[in-house]
Amino acid sequence: MSAFLYGVSLQWRLDIRSKTLLITCYIVPLLFFAIMGGIFTSVMPEARYTLIQSMTVLGVTMGALVGLPPSLVEIYSSDIKKVYKANGVPLYLGLALTNISAFIHLFIMSVILYLAAPLAFHAEIPEKPGMYFICLAVFIAVSLSIASIIGLAVKDQAKTTMFSIIVFMPSIMLSGIMFPIELLPKAFETIGKIFPASWGYRLMAESDFQFRSLLPLLLIFVLAIIIYSILLRKVDQ
Repeated sequence: MSAFLYGVSLQWRLDIRSKTLLITCYIVPLLFFAIMGGIFTSVMPEARYTLIQSMTVLGVTMGALVGLPPSLVEIYSSDIKKVYKANGVPLYLGLALTNISAFIHLFIMSVILYLAAPLAFHAEIPEKPGMYFICLAVFIAVSLSIASIIGLAVKDQAKTTMFSIIVFMPSIMLSGIMFPIELLPKAFETIGKIFPASWGYRLMAESDFQFRSLLPLLLIFVLAIIIYSILLRKVDQ
């Protein structure tokens, strides 16, 4: 247990020095919030009721899909994997540590948005903060599980970034945070439901907990675990 906690602490320190993670988990989401928060609430005053949720969905999706995969490629497509094997360290440990570290960073970023939005743009605070943060934790975990698949499946850093952006763009555009999802064509609305961002936004924006919004996230998470478990076995070969 102490070795595991040490590994988490070490990964945290490495992430703090990572420019990619700093940019994707903090700078870009908070900068986007600072600019677009004012635009959203000016053009659509009612946007303040869901500003915290929409900006959080954007920040978490970006931090997970764009920030995590390069870290996994660095571990499993380099000499770090050989070091793991030489010292008898399970290969899943790298995946676990990077996910835990990324989860902590994304949760901190989300808390910053939660506290700043009411002060900066008079955003409405969720009626049930406890339930909101539980739903947020679920959404972050599911987003990281999708990012883990990209990081394990793609072995090249440049291709990893490309695939991350390919998944990130429709996740955001079809999630309902930019404009009401009802305005989209039915085909696009259906495609949007494939991505965690759509369900995460719905889950966190609802005033009362709805299991029908949680269930798709749980199904995506279970499916992602199965997929990256298979990918980990291939990496180990």
